[in-house]
Amino acid sequence: MISKKVKNLPVKIFDNRAEMGAVAAKDAAKIINEVIAKNGVANVVFAAAPSQNDLLENLLKEDIDWSKVRGFHQDEYIGIDASEPAGFGNFLDRAIFKKVNFKELHYLLCKADAAEEKCAEYTNLLKKYPIDLIFLGIGENGHLAFNDPAVADFNDPKMIKIVELDDVCRQQQVNDGCFATLNDVPKQAMSLTMSFIMSVPNAICVVPTVRKANAVYNSLTGPVTTACPASILREHKNAALYLDKDSASKIL
Repeated sequence: MISKKVKNLPVKIFDNRAEMGAVAAKDAAKIINEVIAKNGVANVVFAAAPSQNDLLENLLKEDIDWSKVRGFHQDEYIGIDASEPAGFGNFLDRAIFKKVNFKELHYLLCKADAAEEKCAEYTNLLKKYPIDLIFLGIGENGHLAFNDPAVADFNDPKMIKIVELDDVCRQQQVNDGCFATLNDVPKQAMSLTMSFIMSVPNAICVVPTVRKANAVYNSLTGPVTTACPASILREHKNAALYLDKDSASKIL
């Protein structure tokens, strides 16, 4: 492992995805268990993407009392059917939500005309159950959650909002194998905002594959700007970035 620090952000680089996921999971389990020991319950936001597979697989191997964890997810498409496999709630069900016994699970999926109402409902939940840990990935366009450059706001007054997805983000969903064609990818989603992400006390960001190399490079070496939303992670008080050698190839 290569370890460095970029401003506030520890960056850990591994030879492969398996090692990356195992270490990220151990670090996450430590945070979750410490919060449970202190508060009796941990509130955790999960990211839903193939980039998270190694983390989630290893997290299931850790000694965590999931009956003391509330699970949330950070974004969801608007206008998809409840049975759509690419839906983020369905992804998380397959990867972790249905594999262990959570205390509670809070989903974002709703009918398209109820998205504003769902955002208000989720805002109230996030206020009632302050999040202790958020899992993140970085998009090919540098997004965090679905905060693409055009809609990212570091001082967003909202905790969650409806966003328009840019074509780079939508094409990534095709590249990831989640949808067959660009036309199949929804154009809108609900997403936790940048200001909310930065307010969460702990963040673990897991970013494998060479397709993310440019975004990682821009996040760590360019200016802190909404042109690359993930660049703000350098200013997070307690985040960590986990990379494989492919995603880190332009910073090594």
